[in-house]
Amino acid sequence: MKTVKGPGIFLAQFITDEAPFNTLEGLAGWAAGLGFKAVQLPTNLPHIFDLERAATSQAYADEITALLAGHGLAVSELSTHLQGQLVAVHPAYSEQFDVFAPEALRGNPAARTVWAVEQMKLAAKASRNLGLTAHATFSGALAWPFFYPWPQRPKGLIEEAFAELAKRWLPILDTFDEAGVDVCFELHPGEDLHDGASFDRFLAATGNHRRARILFDPSHMVLQQLDYLAFVDMYHPYIRAFHVKDAEYRASGRSGVYAGYQEWIDRPGRFRSLGDGQVDFKAIFSKLAQYDYPGWAVLEWEDCLKNGEDGAREGAVFIRNHLIRVTDRAFDDFAGGATDSARNRRLLGI
Repeated sequence: MKTVKGPGIFLAQFITDEAPFNTLEGLAGWAAGLGFKAVQLPTNLPHIFDLERAATSQAYADEITALLAGHGLAVSELSTHLQGQLVAVHPAYSEQFDVFAPEALRGNPAARTVWAVEQMKLAAKASRNLGLTAHATFSGALAWPFFYPWPQRPKGLIEEAFAELAKRWLPILDTFDEAGVDVCFELHPGEDLHDGASFDRFLAATGNHRRARILFDPSHMVLQQLDYLAFVDMYHPYIRAFHVKDAEYRASGRSGVYAGYQEWIDRPGRFRSLGDGQVDFKAIFSKLAQYDYPGWAVLEWEDCLKNGEDGAREGAVFIRNHLIRVTDRAFDDFAGGATDSARNRRLLGI
């Protein structure tokens, strides 16, 4: 068994224009001061982390590693959630997602997709230069407008969508394979990969590509009313990244999982700071230890009530207290004895 590494923190929600949150040095000092041991780095802000330089310059990658090591930190994973989203965008969402692309590419979906694919390939090379083995991203979505089967979906529509999604991702997955890095898709509403069934579709469409893996975030499963513990039992061989994020679902007679277009604070399902929601993290950490999860436990903070800095401070302690240092011996070894083949045969009557 493996002891889960942690605590780590995803920096995306904490970057601002004010110190210490406006530089990687400042963020590193802040995170280390709270007790975090790793950071998950967003790759869309060059003043924090320059993805292209990290992909093309080992010296720059080594500088990032050294900067973080100076604060007692490592990189858990790089994140291309925004770029991964742009690998596949349905026209209904094109204008909304344009903000994730460079300004010069907005309004040009074809050029935006080319850029997104190139960003993903740079992320593979940057991950390799940083010595990483897992990468966090989104799949993008072509079929999401059709997630509810009304009006009735034309036969073959979903199959065609996943065939196209796989076609776009296969060259990316191959680049990550060359780099020795797993692509961990965060299963998330709004993505074509949002649960186990949709991940299975994608895996089949890619020919079971060995780099197609999962970023496990139980909060999105609470909001979908999916059994996240059973999910770990079923999909643990594919889980190679872990967002430790809490959530709650408060059953209502007025709205359900679709939430009636309400703001986050009024929705039946909403994200919460660690320990304030309903996720059974004791069971999750136990299962991840049981199944030899090899990666980091990374806080992703989202909460419509609590201040983010408080959530981060409390989250570091919460994760640390849930880490299980796995045993190196069986608890009942004291009552055993050395192997005696002859005795065992006598006991069996043979």
